[in-house]
Amino acid sequence: MELRHLRTFETVARTLSVTQAAKELHYAQSSVSDQIQALERDLGVELLDRTQRRVRLTPRGVTLAEYTERILKLLEEARWAVSRPGAEVAVGALETVGLNLLPGVLSRYRSLYPQTRVRVAQDNRGELYRAVRRGDLDVCLTFGDPPPDAGLRAETLAEEPLVVIVPPEHPLAGRGRAPLADLSREPFLATERSCGFREMYDGVFAASAAEEPVAQVSSIGTLGACVAAGMGCALLPELAVRAQAERREVAVVRVEDVDLRTPVTMTWLDRNSANPNLIGLQTVLREQLGG
Repeated sequence: MELRHLRTFETVARTLSVTQAAKELHYAQSSVSDQIQALERDLGVELLDRTQRRVRLTPRGVTLAEYTERILKLLEEARWAVSRPGAEVAVGALETVGLNLLPGVLSRYRSLYPQTRVRVAQDNRGELYRAVRRGDLDVCLTFGDPPPDAGLRAETLAEEPLVVIVPPEHPLAGRGRAPLADLSREPFLATERSCGFREMYDGVFAASAAEEPVAQVSSIGTLGACVAAGMGCALLPELAVRAQAERREVAVVRVEDVDLRTPVTMTWLDRNSANPNLIGLQTVLREQLGG
């Protein structure tokens, strides 16, 4: 079996169209048909049911399609593995996660794997997931769940409490706790809709009486500073506001009648699962952050 014939067959099996396969592969339709026939002669079986006007796989064709998908995936994995530096692991994280959770993890990892170079990147969730898909990052750490993608794998490492921060002089500051109904009546600031922190806010207050945020900002630092200046309240993971609260720039108010949490998730490319550098980092992440 020739590899190019398998690639052509995989495309036909996936699209169920010789015409579409020809477009994807930039072949003439006759070339696609010739390659499928050559593969059938090589195997001595029929792969396509030609009694129908539409392309359909025979039972043998279905079986080969399953193997072909695995073969091509393994080839892609091998190409990816040999094209990357052998002693490097690349991790990406949201700024908040990177600042508060990664230093201890990376220090532990370096003590266990001193010969492995570590590369760290910061970005928003969308860019982090795209970098993992491209293979630019081995793993990324975010809040919340990744988008549906058969090529990605994800695991929840921990759950981080969500809290509300208010200005130090706010009436709720001294209470430390408040029901969601009381908080819903307060003016809130939030990040932009494309941000995961905004998704947290919308998820909590969507069914409440809370109005649209009085302001939208693009960074957590600015959000916290605006709350400290008295503009309103904000809903954020506790670890994102801990330092600011310790400096008494804001006060933390916990929602007393609802258990609000967000998962801390690591996401990686499925085809990279056997990478020993990634496996080592994942082990340390589970040890340091798990539970």
